[in-house]
Amino acid sequence: MTPLRLDSLETFASIVRCGGFRAAALERGISSSALSQSLNALEAALGIRLLNRTTRSVSPTEAGARLLAQLEPALRDIRLALTDLDQLRSTPSGTIRINAPGPAVDHVLCPLAFDFMRAYPEVNVEIVSDAAIVDIVDQGFDAGVRFGRQLAQDMIATPIGPPLRYAIVASPEYLRARGTPKTPQDLFGHDCIRRRFPGGTLMTWQFEKDGEALTVTPEGRLTLGSAHQELQAALAGQGIAHIFEDYAKEPLAQAQLVELLPDWSPTLPNWFLYYPNRRHPSTAMKAFLEHARTYAWG
Repeated sequence: MTPLRLDSLETFASIVRCGGFRAAALERGISSSALSQSLNALEAALGIRLLNRTTRSVSPTEAGARLLAQLEPALRDIRLALTDLDQLRSTPSGTIRINAPGPAVDHVLCPLAFDFMRAYPEVNVEIVSDAAIVDIVDQGFDAGVRFGRQLAQDMIATPIGPPLRYAIVASPEYLRARGTPKTPQDLFGHDCIRRRFPGGTLMTWQFEKDGEALTVTPEGRLTLGSAHQELQAALAGQGIAHIFEDYAKEPLAQAQLVELLPDWSPTLPNWFLYYPNRRHPSTAMKAFLEHARTYAWG
């Protein structure tokens, strides 16, 4: 076998993980052509094709899949060894990558990360906003943020941020034209602004009062994909929105929106920051976890 470079193995794993040369090149900070040359050299050294390539996507061949199955654990062990060396540093440094849905990024993770970066100027933070459930280890993240404790058993979870609450809001103009619902049942017949998750499911609206719990599947002409869009639609008088209270605080204070059914909106669990329990976090990640535990949430 022709001698091969070990970094070309990580290049191969990156291409598969990212789903293509362009995304892998961006992740590794090199050109797509350099990435392609590295893979070609690896396949030449091994004497076998590892990837099926089309103009739109790449996928591992049978040989590539077998190699990747053994390669990923080995690469994780190498990263762990480097992490162990990082423990010798007296000052936290390096990069922390965190995956989180948009509302958690906007109202919890960004304020926390900004404060942390002021305290630890040698640490870089990369936050990827993503509502889909992902394997943070497989995707190269140090931690993730999700709603509640619906996490894998091999994860450690710690609550961050204050308790959560949804607010049902609409503009004064909409309510003057369509009337004000007094109960969750009154929402039927109104234009509710619906939210579709990345996986395709529609968000349902949960209500609770005096021990009575209700689930409403909203009906309306407008369906959107983010809380920011829902807020803009409500401000424009397009209907009734169901958004985290944090998004609505300023418009409510300025009387741009009116909160509906406040006594039906239950308090929800916190966001949770989670990370793998099967490996030692870097000094930077340890510092971030400690900072999250002591951060004063406004």
